[in-house]
Amino acid sequence: MKIPVEKGQEKGFLSDGRHTVEITEIEEGKSENQGIPFFAARMENEEGFVLQRFYLSDAGRPVIMGLYEMVGIEPKAGQDLDTKQLVGKKLSVEVGDYTYNDPNSGSERTLRQASHFQRV
Repeated sequence: MKIPVEKGQEKGFLSDGRHTVEITEIEEGKSENQGIPFFAARMENEEGFVLQRFYLSDAGRPVIMGLYEMVGIEPKAGQDLDTKQLVGKKLSVEVGDYTYNDPNSGSERTLRQASHFQRV
């Protein structure tokens, strides 16, 4: 069997721990369960990558504002933030697994995630 490898698929997930990464890609979408808008940031370095979703909700807004601050973009009242501004920015993230119960099936799911953002 031959397995095609497309651009961006040549790396595995980053290992657990703190990593300095660059945001290389932004994808936008809506959550599968409740239709909440989100953007997903691909964060990578030479060792691997992690794809982190940021939800545009009351609970997610402080996390988004923190992300922008850590990459050196200061959010200001009355001004829109553009997710395209994040591409090419570097920061330090903590990578690890997050386990939760799927609201549709009730089964346990585990995701690889980035958290605890810091400036580099």
